[in-house]
Amino acid sequence: MATDKNVNNGMKNYEEESWPSTLSGVPTRSLVAPGQCQLTSQFVAVPLLQRWDVSSTSSVLRFGPLPNPDSPLNLSTCACILAMAHVPQTVIRPYTPISTNAQVGSFDLLVKDYGETGVMSNYLCKYLQPGHKVMFKHIEFNVKIQAPFPFTKIAMIVGGTGITPMIQAMHAVLGKESDRYQISMLYGSRTSTDILGKDLLDVWSSSDSRFSVTHVLSNEPEDSDWDGARGFINEELITKHFPSPDDASFKIFVCGPPPMYNALCGPRTQKELTGLLSRMGYNAKQVFKF
Repeated sequence: MATDKNVNNGMKNYEEESWPSTLSGVPTRSLVAPGQCQLTSQFVAVPLLQRWDVSSTSSVLRFGPLPNPDSPLNLSTCACILAMAHVPQTVIRPYTPISTNAQVGSFDLLVKDYGETGVMSNYLCKYLQPGHKVMFKHIEFNVKIQAPFPFTKIAMIVGGTGITPMIQAMHAVLGKESDRYQISMLYGSRTSTDILGKDLLDVWSSSDSRFSVTHVLSNEPEDSDWDGARGFINEELITKHFPSPDDASFKIFVCGPPPMYNALCGPRTQKELTGLLSRMGYNAKQVFKF
């Protein structure tokens, strides 16, 4: 079972060397077919092993041991799991692990604490203690588009916690050096201190020419030293960083909060493509909504 130093000791420590391996390691391809996940359609209790506070608003939580502690989670890529807790009302939320099937006996979740407006996330990041259990399950509906992908270019539009399925997909793509995939990500966050997994993404982009990331901040203080993009993901940024609509070798992955879906591609549950991407000439077959 993978081990890392637990820094959740009552003091804030956001140094990279203290982070779990899932926020500091290299891309790792470890694919399994759907239907092999240790978590089934019935909820099972899995205890919290460790929690790392990796920013003022987010934590990585490691759960284990799994029902079979000698095997990995065996979650297909891309797919998520469901967490259930009684806090005090029953709350069920989907989460995509940032760990891969190379991690045996446990899995890691990257969770942003939304405070009182996020009952589950606040419970996981602030109140759940090592040894206490959360109920998890995995159902067929939670299996998304699967790797290896049949296209060579991936354009990612990400907002907030939408980064977790993208990390899962990038492990599958960047974890094999011979692959000719190209990934371009536009990642919208509120402030520079609010970017989930920023250092991991920046390291991957600086060390692998197949991947580029552009951070876009909507609420960064005007007097900060941030010299990157500000505002929201817009037509200018999409035109600059993404393939054109007439390119047949790519897919746009979208994952983020509902307002982002509404503005850029239409609601997640809506098959029809609307919003900015539609106005720019992209079609529904070119866009996958997580």
